Amino acid sequence: MTATLLDDPDHRAFLAEDARRALNLFDASPRAGGGFHGLDPAGQPLPADLQELHSTTRLVHSYALAQMAGRPDRAGIIDQGMDFLWNGHRDRDHGGYLWSVTGDGPVNGIKLAYGHVFVLLAASSAKMAVHPDADRLLDDITLVLDRHFWDAQAGLFRDEFTCDWQAFSTYRGMNANMHGVEALLAAHEATGDGEYLTRAGGILRFFIAGQAAGNDWRIPEHYDADWRPDHAYSGNPMFRPAGTTPGHSFEMARLLLQWWDLAGRPTGDAVAQATALVRRGLSDAWSDDLGGLVYTLNRDGGVDNAARYWWPVTEAIGALAALLKVQPTSEFDGWYRKLWQFAGQHMVDARHGGWHHELGPDNQPVMTQFQGKPDIYHALQADLLPLTPGLSGQAKDLAQLQPLGV
Repeated sequence: MTATLLDDPDHRAFLAEDARRALNLFDASPRAGGGFHGLDPAGQPLPADLQELHSTTRLVHSYALAQMAGRPDRAGIIDQGMDFLWNGHRDRDHGGYLWSVTGDGPVNGIKLAYGHVFVLLAASSAKMAVHPDADRLLDDITLVLDRHFWDAQAGLFRDEFTCDWQAFSTYRGMNANMHGVEALLAAHEATGDGEYLTRAGGILRFFIAGQAAGNDWRIPEHYDADWRPDHAYSGNPMFRPAGTTPGHSFEMARLLLQWWDLAGRPTGDAVAQATALVRRGLSDAWSDDLGGLVYTLNRDGGVDNAARYWWPVTEAIGALAALLKVQPTSEFDGWYRKLWQFAGQHMVDARHGGWHHELGPDNQPVMTQFQGKPDIYHALQADLLPLTPGLSGQAKDLAQLQPLGV
């Protein structure tokens, strides 16, 4: 069997230490009175009072993983996040969860599938970390997703509603469904309920076997009400950019392998499909001149947005780590090493902790799309998932390994 960087003791020690540094930085997140601060590059709170649903949920999920991995939640982030989801984001009048709030109340009451599936992820991870409020949140978000967002005929998540659940667009998207798969797999691990796993598998089949396979292994991001690709769509440049997004192909590849493992490794094309997604994403997105991965492509695979963010690199690392566990080849090991070498040189902030979120043309950190370091979730998973021996049962593996110590 080919020896890979995944097995190298020095690399594994680096992963654990990078995770600890990030957690130490984000320990400064809790805000007096509830919710969380955004952080500047040095980990100091930013003055903005706005709290978005995906930020709250990702912090809960990340610190739940870290707690299972042996790093106590010294800052009380899981407790504060679970309380703020229930008492800050939850819409007591209409049900569901508000996208953005401040200490004075709702700012944007739109109900997005993207945010709601992260509530499911947070609740599931909190349950695996044995949080006392996890079942309450898990039961509520499962009901909300099933009642409002789940398109039973298509077997996919619809995207958006007004605060009182009126449909105001026909937009359908891959991003919310991709993170829906992530959340459904976590919910299955947390509860053992097979319906979560079944739904995740159906979503993966639609976007990978049904879309990527017919589009040269690039996944269309945007769809109309009948789930037909809308190649002309151009929405929010961060959450709904035009074209295709290679970083999402890496995420989908990893999630496909996680589902395949949880489903008992059924015969079929899961490994081949994951391999095709990763190879296409690396071929399309790697910047030969500067390193790193470009953000978006046009329909034919040319670069549309050449910005280089941290999260596609973290997701490529996660996908390659998963593939290396199935087929430890020199090809995948070479790419895994290459990505970590680039990240270690340009994106990992060894001084303050966490990762720089964007690089400029001189490979120095810039802040055009993001202010400071608003997110621990992507980079923490890039550290933790390669440390686990399996493709699924991530929480169980972390709890058994305790790679972050006490």
